[in-house]
Amino acid sequence: MERNELYPIFLKVSQLDVLIVGGGNVGLEKLTFLLKSSPNAQVQMVALDFLPETVELAQKHHVEMVQEAYDKKFLEGKHMVIACTDKPEVNEQVYHDCRERSILVNVADNPPFCDFYMGGIVTKGNVKVAISTNGKSPTTAKRLRQFFEDVLPEDIDELVKNLNEYRKTLKGSFEEKVEALNEFTKGLIDKKE
Repeated sequence: MERNELYPIFLKVSQLDVLIVGGGNVGLEKLTFLLKSSPNAQVQMVALDFLPETVELAQKHHVEMVQEAYDKKFLEGKHMVIACTDKPEVNEQVYHDCRERSILVNVADNPPFCDFYMGGIVTKGNVKVAISTNGKSPTTAKRLRQFFEDVLPEDIDELVKNLNEYRKTLKGSFEEKVEALNEFTKGLIDKKE
């Protein structure tokens, strides 16, 4: 069986500089996805044209929009780039320019030209679940996201906050604290008979 070897991380994109190259439907989708998860993301968009919906969303979130053709000068100071123009040669150039500069890059709908994938995400307060299909099936990730949105209780954030407060009261070594938390939370996953 094939194995997903991606390493999941949660990025503080409010502290990173993100570039989206492209202003069409896919650019709008990527911007929407990013801002839904991280409303304070630091984003710059570069495209010759932007959809009105993209402009509206960008203005609400202080996204810098530059109406120009892509040039590698836009990579200066960027940590992460998403290329989603309707021109494959431009997207591939973005990829190669990013690789030369050790900048993480995602070329939409082109897995060989991606350092990362933007999977399905479920957020309930402080709890965030990310879903990856290794770039093979965004539709499956979407369905799994819908499933987890339904099964995760709405009050899960209250549980997380309460456990955090309990954790602060624990004394002893790291191992002793882990043991106490494991014992305390064991009932959360025990099967009901």
